[in-house]
Amino acid sequence: MIKSDFLFTSESVSEGHPDKLCDRVSDEIVDLYFREAIKTGYDTTRVRVACETATTTNRVAILGEMRGPNTITAEQVEDVVRAAIKDIGYEQDGFHWNNLTLENWLHEQSEDIAAGVDAGTGTFNEEGAGDQGIMFGYASNETPELMPAPLLYSHQILKAMADLRHAGTRPEFLPDAKSQVTLLYRDGRPIDVDTVVVSTQHVDGLSAQDIRELVRPVITSVLPDGWFPDEDKLYVNPTGKFVIGGPDGDAGLTGRKIIVDTYGGAAPHGGGAFSGKDPTKVDRSAAYACRYLAKNVVAAGLAERCTLQVSYAIGVPKPLSINVNLHDTGNVDERKLEDILMQVMDLSPRGIRETLGLNRPIYARTAAYGHFGRAPEPDGGFSWERVDLADEIKSAMR
Repeated sequence: MIKSDFLFTSESVSEGHPDKLCDRVSDEIVDLYFREAIKTGYDTTRVRVACETATTTNRVAILGEMRGPNTITAEQVEDVVRAAIKDIGYEQDGFHWNNLTLENWLHEQSEDIAAGVDAGTGTFNEEGAGDQGIMFGYASNETPELMPAPLLYSHQILKAMADLRHAGTRPEFLPDAKSQVTLLYRDGRPIDVDTVVVSTQHVDGLSAQDIRELVRPVITSVLPDGWFPDEDKLYVNPTGKFVIGGPDGDAGLTGRKIIVDTYGGAAPHGGGAFSGKDPTKVDRSAAYACRYLAKNVVAAGLAERCTLQVSYAIGVPKPLSINVNLHDTGNVDERKLEDILMQVMDLSPRGIRETLGLNRPIYARTAAYGHFGRAPEPDGGFSWERVDLADEIKSAMR
């Protein structure tokens, strides 16, 4: 039973947040391996990347295992890492793309792991899941993007601030920032904003009030008309000065913002992070597939909300289970829908990879402002946001 009135909060962090910077670096390595594979004719189905990144004051360390073209050099890896950090905007004394120390501890993938995943080598003689685990997908019709509204607005506030910073319109903003949006829901639908929190790194010499007035029009541009919070419910840099930020202010690691990456707490999360992983890792690819199916269910008008769960075992090609929850908002039988979804999409790692076109360099762009709720792109980026299965699912349910 949905409570009549309740508050719900989600947060986001900017591309310059230390953890998000690490996600970006890890995904740049994934993209590098796919770009080089395509360039050299290396079989993209054999690319394997599991890259983690850690960062602190003027230091970045990358570590993990991979397999790919032997043409990739340590210099290429260093170049893409530094270029990504420069693109984010870090040219500060405590963290500078050109001056930081980079440590590269990447190594070849374990043969034991490869044997369980490669087609023709495992127990099942076909491509298996890269690990065990549970993955979730979610969609809600409370926004046109079929995403939870508090998370969507949190992302959009930070993305708008970053765009202003990159354009030179607001040089006062620096790369590290956070946002948080609390909405009032009535009968399961968002009807108003309650509280907005924005903390942004900024150039020295500005007061908290200065930053508040710079952030105010950004919030206004994102929220629906009439939804601006009361002044006592708007918190901008509530601790005051925020000049030292990014990895100089706090350490960062890949995969520490998984709720920001997905649904802002509005749906379960399986626990596995996305960034730094090639699509044989079902932590990433199956979560994308679950979002794809859940979004198409809602887009088909079969429910207002849909949560989908699948599970896998390492080396096993087919999912072990599938569960659909329409949260009492659907007009179809959930068990029948589970069967239909398994029919309209092959949920093996190979099937997911081929359906969504995942063996390509499309991952660095996912590292900030959410993996979901984005527009599909011409080169295959965010392919899991398509709604091209909606009619087929709807027809099959008749």
